Amino acid sequence: MVRLPKRQRHQQLSKLLEENPFLTDRELTRLLKVSIQTIRLDRLELAIPELRERLKLMAERSYDSVRSLPLHEVIGDILDLQLDKSGISLFEISEEHVFSRSGIARGHHVFAQANSLAVAVINDEIALTASADIRFIRPARLGEKCIAKAYVRSSGGQKGKAKVEVFTYVGEEMVFQGNFIIYRSAGE
Repeated sequence: MVRLPKRQRHQQLSKLLEENPFLTDRELTRLLKVSIQTIRLDRLELAIPELRERLKLMAERSYDSVRSLPLHEVIGDILDLQLDKSGISLFEISEEHVFSRSGIARGHHVFAQANSLAVAVINDEIALTASADIRFIRPARLGEKCIAKAYVRSSGGQKGKAKVEVFTYVGEEMVFQGNFIIYRSAGE
């Protein structure tokens, strides 16, 4: 593949990060077919911060406050939250989350991130998981960053219940999917 001219590469880099701000420099090198040094120089020229800084900026943006549970009980860091609509959280897999022999994350940690986000996205003082239909698509591993995205699909169908769908990704790859029914104290 022919390398893009600098201006086009800059436009492509900006577009990729606008679509997915969670892309690492290594993933960008694969997508743009350039060296990691080139990616870092391009980000510097375009005043695009590194991943860690981008995540911090996203977390500092204003978003709705979690009502259904204390923020410290949400597994992962809430990056975006629109109550009764959608939410995004980030959970980095560290040593205490994996099996020591394989470096594979224990499933209950990945589930806990999705479940707590499904509860957090509900605009109510009390929200509890009634049921969950889940699928682990591939194992998450030590050092990977799991991005969970929750979508409230319905909140008025069954009295006092909401349907929330959660997808968890590592990079562009889905690792978990769950459909949750959440009890809420105020039936809409």
